[in-house]
Amino acid sequence: MIHFNSHRLSNGLRLIHHYDASTSMVAVNLLYDVGSSDEAPTMTGLAHLMEHLMFSGTKHVSKFDEMLQRAGGDSNAWTSIDVTNYYDVLPAHNLETALWLESERLLNLNLTHENIEVQKSVVIEEFKQRYLNQPYGDVLHLTHGQAYTVHPYRWPTIGLDVDTIRLFSAADIKQFHDRFYSVGNLVMCISGNVDFDTAVRLVEKWFGDIEGMPHHQRHLPEEPPQLESRFMTHHSDVPNNMIFRCYHMCSRTSPDYPVTDLISDVLSNGMSSRLYQQLILGTDMFADIEASVMGSRDPGLFYVRARLAGDASFDRASSAIDTVLKQLIDEGVTQHEIDKCVNKYLSNKLFENVGYAEKAVALCSHQLLWGADGINSENESYRAVKPQDIAAVAVNLFAPNNCNAIYYGPDA
Repeated sequence: MIHFNSHRLSNGLRLIHHYDASTSMVAVNLLYDVGSSDEAPTMTGLAHLMEHLMFSGTKHVSKFDEMLQRAGGDSNAWTSIDVTNYYDVLPAHNLETALWLESERLLNLNLTHENIEVQKSVVIEEFKQRYLNQPYGDVLHLTHGQAYTVHPYRWPTIGLDVDTIRLFSAADIKQFHDRFYSVGNLVMCISGNVDFDTAVRLVEKWFGDIEGMPHHQRHLPEEPPQLESRFMTHHSDVPNNMIFRCYHMCSRTSPDYPVTDLISDVLSNGMSSRLYQQLILGTDMFADIEASVMGSRDPGLFYVRARLAGDASFDRASSAIDTVLKQLIDEGVTQHEIDKCVNKYLSNKLFENVGYAEKAVALCSHQLLWGADGINSENESYRAVKPQDIAAVAVNLFAPNNCNAIYYGPDA
């Protein structure tokens, strides 16, 4: 059980507080409800570029990180398809420094031509290193572009191409910042050795007089049902042939999400899982294979990734995967399999949220999805899953018309 308090400022900012007396530190986590899915199709990569620009300094603070480091702190951030998350970790008695700096870069970000061009270069270099010049680096572009036809999940967070990033204007960036970076679009968590009253007082001091804007309401295009399977080959000079499959699945807030998540665990979580036992140990066609879920705000994807061994053919390996999935649908799973996976999930969740900084991220994420109390109640939704639930979800999840497949590699 994670204990927390909450407070909402009059301007709309949502504050979550968790007290931890075991540390002398504090984490300030700021989750802005904006991700790459909020970009226009002609402006992809802007949310991620904005994340980088938030570290470029303000009108009154030339170097954000340097000022935080003087207070004994550190910071970082990440962007996803749904959200952008910033966090600061520093000694608890210097909490006010972090709140001052965060309010400063929310209000007075220094979007000069020089800062913009520097961060464009950094992001473009990241694009080249991680996506263009890396083996299998273009997989997200291929798989999501194949699975989604209208929804903005069809492009990855980095964007579709480097040329679009190069052409962003200062006006484009400022408009994006003004639209999404507001207190009404922000969830903040303060976690560590600071009491609730102090946290509220300092947040009110540094954020309370910032003009509020309504929480951004999304109207994203709904992805239509997939009526037939999709298949493509992609020739690339990479070390191994690989099979990538994506199946449309539910959203993170759907009652079917815990069921779908457990299906991925039954298939590939550990050496006793079905894919490991039947395909890694039971055949000589696979070097490794895994299943995972997307866990996104809108309906996402269920992934199956297989790296083929030796001269194993794509078609034989694909047929072997189909056999395992069909067996799961036709014969179902046992309660023992479910219980084993649920226990692993609960154990992993406990370790993931062991620290005050990890709790800060998790509390913000749950608050944005369905309320911070979900961090404690979600465990029960996993414990409640039964074999018949797995069967009901699996038959639609692995329906042939729901499959997007790519043969990727030197023999494709």
